[in-house]
Amino acid sequence: MAANSWFSVLTSTGGSLTSHRLFSTSLRPSSFFIPKADSQNQNHKRKVLNKSSSSPPEKVAGKPKFSRRSKNEGPFANADGRSSTSETGRSQSAAIKSFGLQKKGKGILLDSKDQQVETGSIQDAAFLNAVVKVYCTHTAPDYSLPWQKQRQFTSTGSAFMIGDGKLLTNAHCVEHDTQVKVKKRGDDTKYVAKVLARGVACDIALLSVESKEFWEGAEPLSFGRLPRLQDAVTVVGYPLGGDTISVTKGVVSRIEVTSYAHGSSELLGIQIDAAINPGNSGGPAFNDVGDCIGVAFQVYRSDDAENIGYVIPTTVVSHFLEDYEKNGKYCGFPCLGVLLQKLENPALRACLKVPSNEGVLVRKVEPTSDISNVVKEGDVIVSFDGVHVGCEGTVPFRSSERIAFRYLISQKFTGDSVELGIIRAGEFMKVQAVLKPRVHLVPYHIEGGQPSYLIVAGLVFTPLSEPLIEEEEDSIGLKLLTKARYSLAKFEGEQIVVLSQVCME
Repeated sequence: MAANSWFSVLTSTGGSLTSHRLFSTSLRPSSFFIPKADSQNQNHKRKVLNKSSSSPPEKVAGKPKFSRRSKNEGPFANADGRSSTSETGRSQSAAIKSFGLQKKGKGILLDSKDQQVETGSIQDAAFLNAVVKVYCTHTAPDYSLPWQKQRQFTSTGSAFMIGDGKLLTNAHCVEHDTQVKVKKRGDDTKYVAKVLARGVACDIALLSVESKEFWEGAEPLSFGRLPRLQDAVTVVGYPLGGDTISVTKGVVSRIEVTSYAHGSSELLGIQIDAAINPGNSGGPAFNDVGDCIGVAFQVYRSDDAENIGYVIPTTVVSHFLEDYEKNGKYCGFPCLGVLLQKLENPALRACLKVPSNEGVLVRKVEPTSDISNVVKEGDVIVSFDGVHVGCEGTVPFRSSERIAFRYLISQKFTGDSVELGIIRAGEFMKVQAVLKPRVHLVPYHIEGGQPSYLIVAGLVFTPLSEPLIEEEEDSIGLKLLTKARYSLAKFEGEQIVVLSQVCME
């Protein structure tokens, strides 16, 4: 039975076909050098590349063709290298202030005696033994032919021990996994690991290893505070270029709300200048006293920038772990459910009768959000749980710093109640709302892996999703693209259903 691609039917329906979490099909070639950004960078269209390392013979996949709104949109690159084949813990006392060996001469190799490391150096630090290498076999769905799966491929990444028999890594390192194994430093044995939870939005996954032998002598890492600018940071993992553990060092360059390439979300992120290469994904970043301050996960790639890597901070990691412990699963980060506009224009503030230089304008309210019952288009939000919101959409953050208003929302959990101070027609009032996860009319990821579909008289219907758009970008019409980008779900369970294939004898 043959199938012809055909995207000519557009239907909105609710609950007929279940929608799930988005998945990324971006696969990069694995080699000993990192591919440069493609020619689209010359047109200021940046690409997001997944970064995980694999051995040289393994092939990795290419970038997604569709760059409009996918998780690989923009100049960011996830750190998980993949190859195509058929195939809160105890505190650490080890300091990492002294970094590596000092060479005796430039370009001169040292003999084995000269290369011996003194006690207390980085190589002997106990926290290095908590970092493991992840081997994952992936089988991604075929969204154009939803009853099939694509060819298997393998990838390698990094993870680290957090205690209670658990490991942390990146969600994109174990996406669509069929088998996950981990290997400790200095050990030839690979141990089977199980994925307990995936946080797609925050790009974090929780693993467990049942083998008691794996945990013998293990010292889990402890989490440190959010670092300051110019604080020293050391990234540890298993990137390409070799098989053993790798250590790179830099400083904290910036802390702000950042685009997360894998989850198409915006959460707090730490920008560093330490090298993050394919295979570093899921590895820890340490401060100068050996505490873990975050998880390496993506880099910024363009012809105009270099040495820009990103780390998921411990505040986001703690949110993920607390969410999992409270609910027994990952429920995700909530959203306010509004589209906001800055109020920098004094004339606009005067028109809206906003007396001070603060507040953001509500341009659109999502019908599926709880806030739609208390907030209207044209309202001005001036405070969130008592914290004043500036006219640029920022709020106070530590001393002499400001951060995007979205940061306050990301600190909440699904089901939390918040108090908003709003100005409506010149009148100030306070309203209460319950935060819920965003309902995407066109989902970014497909939860559960395999997309749903329905065959009627040889016609194959399936919900429209970002992965499907990526696969069929040449066949998707302008109407569907416009609908996917600008439309909001009017009720929970609403989907755009497309006729994707016509089966023929």
